[in-house]
Amino acid sequence: MPELPETETIARDLDGAVGGAVIARVAVARADVLRETSAASLMRNVAGARIGRVWRRAKSVVVDLEGNGHVVVTPRFTGALLISAGDGGHSPETGAGPADADSADYTCLSFTLRDGRRLRYRDVRRLGTVAWMTGSRFAAWSAALGPEPLDPALTPERFSGIVRASSRAVKTLLMDQRRLAGIGNIYANEALWRAGIRPTRRGRAVTVAECDRLLRALRDVLAESIALRGTSFRDYRDAFGARGGFVERLAVYGRAGEACTRCGAVLRGHHELEGRATVYCATCQR
Repeated sequence: MPELPETETIARDLDGAVGGAVIARVAVARADVLRETSAASLMRNVAGARIGRVWRRAKSVVVDLEGNGHVVVTPRFTGALLISAGDGGHSPETGAGPADADSADYTCLSFTLRDGRRLRYRDVRRLGTVAWMTGSRFAAWSAALGPEPLDPALTPERFSGIVRASSRAVKTLLMDQRRLAGIGNIYANEALWRAGIRPTRRGRAVTVAECDRLLRALRDVLAESIALRGTSFRDYRDAFGARGGFVERLAVYGRAGEACTRCGAVLRGHHELEGRATVYCATCQR
């Protein structure tokens, strides 16, 4: 599932590629991915709008429409936002791999730009969502999310207060979008390993010093992944169809049963925290 680094990469790509472009028309092939709007309403409100900024909030890509609300895309497991040349033109998605071989079949909706290019939302399993929101609705949606981990406004003191106010497992807290926006399973596992904190530790049992270390670990791993354009296992692609390169840097996620790169102990794995894969080192993480 695309997390903060992946959606940040997509948003940055699109901001540079389509910022200032005008959407000429909208085509909806799979209306079941729509939220907050109908196909007719989406086409009516988006066609003819100029794209302002494209940015990220939590695990969603936000397309600001100048004077006409926001399109919010949450890719989830198999969703992708892809920018390509117009019909008959060369598409930068070629060479993306077997998962893209029948990509046209999985296009849920597309925005044709005035210059002929297309911005497509493709989703194999259609678990992701596309929403059009008014300014006030978007403000309410964003306000329900927690602070961004890379935002300087998230001070160590504020982060410590978020973690230590709960008796839930610290990994579960990191992934709770109402408390902290954008962190998912991959980077929760990685940050906790870097910080030397066991994922099942209760938030209240994490010391202030450990919270400070965890926040620094979170920011480091997110920044590193963004620099390498995210983590690709099978489905994630950036806006041009390319894979992310952070998978080679993963220390624990997907490595249960292998040796810890820090101490050599065998990494343990389980699905006891909300059914998600948790991998950790019982020697390094306390």
